[in-house]
Order: sequence, then C-alpha cells, then structure tokens
Amino acid sequence: MTNYDLAIIGGGPAGYTAAELAGKKGLKTVLFEKNVLGGVCLNEGCIPTKTLLYSAKVYQSAKDSAKYGITCGEVSYDLSKIIARKNKVVRKLVAGIRAKMAEANVEVIAGEAIVAEREGNNEPIEIQCKGEVYRAKKLILCTGSETLLPPIPGLKETAFWTSREALDNKELPESLLIIGGGVIGIEFASFFNTLGTKVVVVEMLDEILCGMDKELSGLLRNELTKKGIVFHLSTKVVSVDNQQVVIEKAGEKQQLETSRILLSAGRKPVTAGLKVNEFMQTVHPNIYACGDATGFSLLAHTAVREAEVAVEHILGHSSPMSYKAIPSVVYTYPEIAGVGKTEDVLQQEGVTYTVKKLPLSYAGRFVAENEQGNGLCKIVESEDGTILGVHILGNPASEIIVIAGIAIEKGMKAEELKAMVFPHPTVGEIIKETL
Repeated sequence: MTNYDLAIIGGGPAGYTAAELAGKKGLKTVLFEKNVLGGVCLNEGCIPTKTLLYSAKVYQSAKDSAKYGITCGEVSYDLSKIIARKNKVVRKLVAGIRAKMAEANVEVIAGEAIVAEREGNNEPIEIQCKGEVYRAKKLILCTGSETLLPPIPGLKETAFWTSREALDNKELPESLLIIGGGVIGIEFASFFNTLGTKVVVVEMLDEILCGMDKELSGLLRNELTKKGIVFHLSTKVVSVDNQQVVIEKAGEKQQLETSRILLSAGRKPVTAGLKVNEFMQTVHPNIYACGDATGFSLLAHTAVREAEVAVEHILGHSSPMSYKAIPSVVYTYPEIAGVGKTEDVLQQEGVTYTVKKLPLSYAGRFVAENEQGNGLCKIVESEDGTILGVHILGNPASEIIVIAGIAIEKGMKAEELKAMVFPHPTVGEIIKETL
C-alpha cells in the first residue's frame, strides 16, 4: 500500500491541472484515469472539434479567396485527411500532458478508481484500482460528464451519433439531423454544412445557444440559415425510427428523413453532481470536486480554475472560486462569445442596466479581414457604469472576449476600460469603440 498527499480521480482538464500544480508544489500526487489523459475535452470535445472547424474554415476561405483578389482554382477537401490531422493533434497534446505529469513527478495510474468507505473524516482516504490499494490524505474528484440521453422513443434502437462518432467519421453524410441547438450541436452544424452536408437542427427552446445573449444567438442563426442550415425552434423530437425523425411544434407533427442523426442534447455529470463550497470542498473536508463533476459549469476553462482553487486550498491558501466572469465561446464561422451577465439574466434578477451596441465594421481590422462579414459588439452596464456583460458576434470573438472577462472580474467601469490603450488596428478595438 502506497501513501500519497493527494489522489486525483479523472485526468481531464481539472484532473491534470490539479496534478501538475500539486506535484510542482511538492505534494506526493497520484492521478487515476480509466480511459485516456485529457478527458472528454482533449479526446472527443474541445480540441478535436476546433481542429475540424479550422479545416472547414480554411476550406471556406479558399472558396472565398476571389473576394480578396486571390485565385485558387478548384478547391476540394479530403475528409479522411482532416480526421487524420485531428488525431495527430490530439496525440501530440496527450503526449504533452504525459510529459507534464512526469515533470511534476505525478504518478499516473491507468484504470478505474473506486473510493473505499470511510469511517471518519480524519482517516486516510483509500482508493482501489486494479486490485491495488492507495491511501491519500486528500482527494480531488474530477470524474467529468457524459452524453445526456433524452427519453425519445426509438432513439436507443437507432444507430445515432454522439460527438465521439461524428469526430471519427470519414464519410460525409448527405444529410444530418442534429437533436439539440447547444454549443456542440451548432459547432457540428457549422462544420458539416461547410463541407456540403444538408444540416437540420431541432431545438426545443425558442432560440439556439441557451445561456448566451439571445440577440446575438439569433443573428448567428440568421447567418447559418443563409448558408443553408435549417432550424426548427420550439420543436421537440417525438420519435426516431432509423433515419425517420418525427418532430412536433405547437401540436403539429412533421416527419423528416435524414442520412444521419447526431444527438447533442447536452451532458450530465458522471456523478450525481457533487455539492461544493467556494474552495471546491465537498461535505467531507478532505475530499474536493472540480470540473463537470459538480454539474455547475461544464466548461474546460472553468474546470482548470476550480482545480487551481482546490489545490491552493489544500496547500493552505484561501483563494475562493469566482464565477463572475466565465467566458462562453462557440467556434462557428463567424464565432460568437460572451462573458458576464446577459440581458435575460439581468431582467430575471430585476437589475436596471443600459446597453451599448456597435457593428464590428467599426473596427478597421475586421473590415480588412472579413469581406462582407457581419458582426456585433454588445456591452451591458449597470447604472453606475460598471461593466456587467460583453457579448460579441464575429471573428475572432474567442480571442478578444478575454479583455472583457478581465474587466468584469475586476469590477471595472466603462470609463476605466475605455481609458486603456488598445493597439491599432485590431478587432479588439471594437470594445473601446463601443464603450
């Protein structure tokens, strides 16, 4: 039996971040992972989808090159090579995580870990894995999430895709029906649409991308509609029978035919959603939980910060977790990103606010790089000018939203951020212009 200062179950963004930090701080650390290091994010989520989306973006840019005075001739793509490149990127990054673990002296155990029953809070925590027993003073649970399977009649009997199958598919389907208009569904819709698949998205709510600014989500939907994606909003899937999908809206049913079905109705924690305090502690003072396991914010960057907070607390430093400025990004073409409060949330909270909006075409760099491109920057402020939320549609929203996140986290007022010097020409200047 080996003793450790810290045991971590789950090698995703929360797990490997916690392990690296703890190891570098001198804690004897063991990390258990039953599948592959990197978790869902690296192996079948964030990184592989962005790799595919970038290939689609390059393909689209080549097709649109004449707008910029460049002649490419006939443009084509090879889906098998796109998938092969995605796999290469994933392997490279997984190897990088392994190297980080070795550098931090973290012991990595491949296998499913089970926490043994404990009699008291002061007793060492025992973890069983492959017949071996490991003991640790502290434990961080980073067990992640899994695809949510809605109770749709016929779905279990149908060979539907999840993101895992969609990421490894080497043959382009003629048509694709996506159940769910959240981030994952819309990103796949953008990818397959760009490559020529006829895409239909069915969403139960009245707008795609729940939780993001509704006005900008609607503008993005309009852009994607122009590209040929068909949306059925306020619509539920009633039943599935192979490639036949019955949908219902306002009491009226309609049958749709599709080559493939992609299920993207959300994710749920592998655990029941562990309750934690501001330092990521569970009810057991020596057990912490981070990432999707808490069910609070199923985002990799949230998981990373939660892991940092947990390890710092274990080391005796109290730096509470803040969810004030967690950015959300959708890597479509164009991108959409937001941080802080949306108008819908502020209205529900009864908070008085003002809105400032400006087209991204006010930024010279955006005009230079986005021929006929559309975009919008929206900034929400309180009565005293404090920045409450920033929402951006247009490339590269994913990069410039960081500026807004820092301002919101630090409680900056509009005039304070406006006084900062932004480099010119950049698309990020749109924030200063909007203020």
